[in-house]
Formats: sequence, structure tokens, C-alpha cells
Amino acid sequence: MNARFQLFRKSLIVGMLASLTLLAMTPQRVAAADELTVAYFLEWPMPFQYGKVEGIYEKELGVPIKWVAFDTGTAMSAAMASGDVHISVSQGVPPFVVAASAGQDLQIVDVAVSYADNDNCVVAEALEIDKSNAKELEGKKVGIPKGTAAHYGFLKQMDHFGVDTNTMEIVDMAPPDGAAAFAQGNLDMVCGWGGALRRMLQHGNILITGAEKTELGILVFDVTSVPASFAAEEGELLSKFLKVTGDMNDMWNSGKHRDKMLPVIAKDSGMDVKSTGETIDTFVFPSVAEQLSAKWLGGGAQNFMKGVAQVFLDAGSIDSARSTYEDAVNPIPLNDASAM
Repeated sequence: MNARFQLFRKSLIVGMLASLTLLAMTPQRVAAADELTVAYFLEWPMPFQYGKVEGIYEKELGVPIKWVAFDTGTAMSAAMASGDVHISVSQGVPPFVVAASAGQDLQIVDVAVSYADNDNCVVAEALEIDKSNAKELEGKKVGIPKGTAAHYGFLKQMDHFGVDTNTMEIVDMAPPDGAAAFAQGNLDMVCGWGGALRRMLQHGNILITGAEKTELGILVFDVTSVPASFAAEEGELLSKFLKVTGDMNDMWNSGKHRDKMLPVIAKDSGMDVKSTGETIDTFVFPSVAEQLSAKWLGGGAQNFMKGVAQVFLDAGSIDSARSTYEDAVNPIPLNDASAM
């Protein structure tokens, strides 16, 4: 990586890193005495939502749950830093790494979903740019949710194609906003995921597929993350939450409950059933045993985070990285959940 990435140095997330650093200086006490607050995404269909709607989490945990929708993983980090959120479901690894690198004491407690085909960048069809002439993206205007998996993927793709991002006008936009601006012709390229990505694809094309991204080392997966203080103080409650999540994933993965679960998940996601089915079918929900394996929480996730941090560091998007991200992964609550 070289100086072409300097555009990102001071514009990654306006004011966010500074605020996270200040928050990290004071240990945050996060307790779920009377109510548990959980962050999640709309237009991001997942099996846990069946348990959310059916009240299974409240029944098993014994506490009321307030579910709060967010647009980006960076906003989830800020909410956990302020103590407003106890658990974030399906936070992207890059925003987690940005927060952890800034000093926020967060921990990954499970692998929520793997989705190489559901996070990408889309080029306006009128430009007629594909992998064969990707250099023509230089000088173009791009909408990106900075500090997210989409941002990481953008950087890696542009580096792969030799595109000088220092020549590009890069605007920080949440995927729904980026999709709307892209549809209006106000962006040449846009990056995002989920329902927003589906709308983006109505007006453009991708440069590389999910399989091709994986070959380039652009892994795309989300995690469930929590403040370390919450994991320490409410370990049993957290394990019960992860147990229900694992049960919902097992229900979905069995293929026997699709007709019952899909309409519920669709409604809760703010999507129609057809779009929900097409989206969720590109997702992979690893079993608890798989999550605890070396591929994921047993070492793979930690190594991947180190690589993500290095990309952002080389890009000037973060000021420093941790020497290791081993302590940013806490498999104990999930291990305990597997024994419940």
C-alpha cells in the first residue's frame, strides 16, 4: 500500500475514532439488570429474527429485550461504547476492528453469518466498466459506508485492480443512502450489503464475485460482539442468548422449518418474502461447533482481524493497530452455550 490511500486518513468516520478513544479511557460498566438492549440490522434477514419475533429469547433469558435497528456496524460500536447497547448481532468485522484498534474494549463472542456474495461494490451500468477496464474508475465518485466490511472490500478490490483511490471522490454513506443516490445517478460506484445491495444491482454491475473475493482473501463475515465488561458481568445471560441464536440457526439450517420461519423473518426484516429468500440463501450460518473450530474463533478470526487492521493502517484509515487481536475474541460464552 502507498500514499494513494491518504484520502481516507481523516475522513474514515467523522469524529468517531476520537470519541471511541475517549470512551475507552474510562471502563464502561454495562449491566442488563432490568432490560437487555440488542442491536441488529433491517433488510438483513437472519434466523435469530424468528426467535426475536416469537419471544423465544425473552422466555429463555428471563428478561425483556429491546431490539434496536442500526444502519452500520460503526454505529453499533458507538452505541456499545456509550453503554446504550449490550449485544450487537451481525456486526461486520472491519467496524469491530476499527473500534478495537481505537482502544474500545469489545469482544467477539460468535460468528453470526458468512456472506461473500452479499457484500460488494457496484459500478454504474452507463460507465460500462468491468474487471477488464477497472482502471477507468480513477477520478470517479464512490459512496462507501466507511469503516465497514464494504469499505475493506473496496480497498482490497481497488488494490487488486491497481486503481488509484487518491484520485476518487469518496463519500461516506450508509448502504440505503448510497443505493438511493446511485439510483438517482449521483454516484459512479457504490458499496453495500443486503437489501441495499439488491437495489444497487438494479442500476449497475459488480467487478468480482463472492468466490473471486474469497480467493483474494476478502473474507466477508459478521460477528456477535459485546463490551468486555458485559461478557464478564453477565456471562450466563450472554451464553443463554447465544444458545437461542444457535438453536435458531440449527432450525433454519435443517431445511425443515423454512416455510414457517421465512415469512416471520421477512416481515421483521422489512422485506417481502421473495427478496428475503433470495438474500438469506446467499448466507451461511455456521453451527456452534464450526464457530468454535480453528477456522473461526479458534484462531482464524483473530488472524483475519490482524490482516484487516493492517489494510486500514496502510490506508491511513486508522492511526494504530493492536499487536494481536487474540484478546478481542472470547469463545467462553459460546462454549458454555454449547453445553446448555
